[in-house]
Amino acid sequence: METKQDIINRLRKEILAKQGFKPDLASTSHIKGLSEIEAAFPNGVFPTGMIHEMLFHEGEEAAACSGFLGALLSSLTVPESIILWISVGRNLFPPSIKIFGIEPHQIVFVDATQEKQVLWALEEGLKCQGITAVVAELRELSFSQSKRLQLAIEESHVTGFVLRTDATKLSTTTCVSRWQISALPSETNDGMPGVGFPKWNVELLRVRNGQPGKWEVGWHGNQFQIAQEEAKKAINYEKLGRLRA
Repeated sequence: METKQDIINRLRKEILAKQGFKPDLASTSHIKGLSEIEAAFPNGVFPTGMIHEMLFHEGEEAAACSGFLGALLSSLTVPESIILWISVGRNLFPPSIKIFGIEPHQIVFVDATQEKQVLWALEEGLKCQGITAVVAELRELSFSQSKRLQLAIEESHVTGFVLRTDATKLSTTTCVSRWQISALPSETNDGMPGVGFPKWNVELLRVRNGQPGKWEVGWHGNQFQIAQEEAKKAINYEKLGRLRA
């Protein structure tokens, strides 16, 4: 006989499944290096087949957000994947995405002249099962518009990313998460001069049925690295050296 807690747990799993959250199974693909951030989501898995919001201001934050998203997309895709990128004023320089393992020809750019065209192309792209992910740069997104987008992916299970180019014009949406991405000083090997590996301040401001948080995230060795994990490793190596001594 089921206890009250058993019933609650079962209903919670059923609700999460209907909302598109995948259970944490052995066969589930996790994003390398982002275990702490994935733990913030229900079932401990980054939710694909859903829509995520990413906030940034113009300038260097636009580049930082595009870079982090490029790294994230490379972790969610395979070499044959096709990504649709829709915008009025494109913030991404295609060759720069190669550092994260995505070839420029994998991204199909749609350059619109008006935001309403971006929104229309985003909805149509999310309906296409042959596309792995759709990225759209938008200044504004209403609740009703986000609801239409969520309905568009119910059958296709395409993952959508809405880059909000005006962080001052926010409203409630049906997006599964809301991120704030900003740049941090890059790090070089052994303190050598020059441009180092990318690093971001990643804030998960809102996550449906999950736990928001803030992390310093870098990209090195073709995978993410969270600063806290790197610090723990350094401490462990130091302890190991003392034991050997």
